[in-house]
Amino acid sequence: MATLLASILPAACSTSAPALLLRAFPRLRLRRPLASPPRMSSSSAAASPAPADAAGGERPTAAPFGSWRSPITADVVSGASKRLGDIALAGDGRLLWIEGRPEEKGRMVIVKEDDKPADIIPQEFAARTLAQEYGGGAFAVQDNVVVFSNYKDQRLYKQPIGTGSLPVPLTPDYGAPDVSYADGVFDPHFSRYITVMEDRRTSSLNPATTIVSINLSNGDVHEPKVLISGNDFYASPRIDPTKKRMAWIEWGHPNMPWDKSELWVGYFSESGDLTERVCVAGSNPMLVESPAEPKWSPKGELFFVTDRGSGFWNIYKWVEHTNEVVPMYALDAEFTRPLWVFGINSYDFLGKSNHIVFTYRQLGKSYIGVLDCDSGSVSLLDIPFSDLSNVVTGNDYFYIEGASGSIPTSIAKVTLDGNKTKVISFSIVWSSSPDVMQYRSFFSTPEFIEFPTSSPEQKAYAYFYPPLNPMFEGLPDEKPPLLVKTHGGPTAETRGVLDLSVQYWTSRGWAFLDVNYGGSTGSGFI
Repeated sequence: MATLLASILPAACSTSAPALLLRAFPRLRLRRPLASPPRMSSSSAAASPAPADAAGGERPTAAPFGSWRSPITADVVSGASKRLGDIALAGDGRLLWIEGRPEEKGRMVIVKEDDKPADIIPQEFAARTLAQEYGGGAFAVQDNVVVFSNYKDQRLYKQPIGTGSLPVPLTPDYGAPDVSYADGVFDPHFSRYITVMEDRRTSSLNPATTIVSINLSNGDVHEPKVLISGNDFYASPRIDPTKKRMAWIEWGHPNMPWDKSELWVGYFSESGDLTERVCVAGSNPMLVESPAEPKWSPKGELFFVTDRGSGFWNIYKWVEHTNEVVPMYALDAEFTRPLWVFGINSYDFLGKSNHIVFTYRQLGKSYIGVLDCDSGSVSLLDIPFSDLSNVVTGNDYFYIEGASGSIPTSIAKVTLDGNKTKVISFSIVWSSSPDVMQYRSFFSTPEFIEFPTSSPEQKAYAYFYPPLNPMFEGLPDEKPPLLVKTHGGPTAETRGVLDLSVQYWTSRGWAFLDVNYGGSTGSGFI
């Protein structure tokens, strides 16, 4: 890397840091590997092949930076990737996922894992919700029944898996796609489906958002029954499988959910109405926090993620009889992501055990581990992904969405040993871009760097991609052009994963800097 970066330097500059980057970011320095958290990646994070090796031992052709020929064309970039939506486990333990297909004009299809993955919904349907514009949480599954939001009319449909049956509507036809549903769950106590509903019939600028229930016990279509209303936004209704109660997240204007939100628990009457409610987190005006991702353990304990105190989203547990909140694992790292979309699933319980598979983000990298909630012990796991997102779990295995600098967005199945502390198998079951690996010798590996900002004691971060092409090398004493990218944030975060829109430039002799400026997600609440 030092040799590659040195090509950017003028002769009078030290080769210890790229002068071009120093001019853009004063006092910038390359970040060395952290000594504390173990490295996630091994084989998948290997450096890009040396040009001579990739060219079969032939010496690369010297040519001006920016003029190199590359097989990574605009057509390759635009058509390479499928889009990954939600993931869930069916009753037989097999994975279901939503994939967006460029060849079908972006249609979002529910697919089930098998020797040959099978589409679940018919061709005329697409699983996508428009709730809160960005959607997410477009389907849920229980045993062999899936409920999903159909893109064209935004109605909810129910469909058995693998029977050949067509989807059956659960919600009324309002004549236009003005009512959307998201983040739904099956209620095992009352044979119904509970979901967030956004109603834009009166106003599309300020739609009414509620949590509603939809009867599943007969084939008739009824108006959804409102369970919770009165606030501006709701998310994450989650049912305790052991008792008749539900947790949910709510927030109101002018706050965004990562600024200030509240976690509530409500208790169902025998008729299924909420008769008693308690605010678990977020109501204390002296303690601003943004709780997220409530989940009930198999024992009926409520876990969630919040950023109280430290400003980092960490895992907590609610002690019901004292109405206290206690930390389960404290770390200067983010255990969830901003709630731009529904259905975020950054942690989950392994089967019926009291073990949590969790992911977190710290200083530009993702980590995954297992938390034993009884002993408090934590075991970090080593898998080839360096960037992680949603996870769903079985008894001794889990599926994880991930990527790395050399692996495109994928879903992998990870099996653990009997102690649930080590990985015994890792296999990719789905890839967004299975064909891109033919260009692997052209992939530039990102280097994580940090630099100071105008605010004292605060730093910003970036990924630096040096130019790389096995068939070419730069001219002597020439510096490559540098393309600097900033994401649309501020609550977003660029990640050092395989992106052909970056490799398009680096394989042509450009250097590329992808910046996480101050305020980007992943470094705590500022």
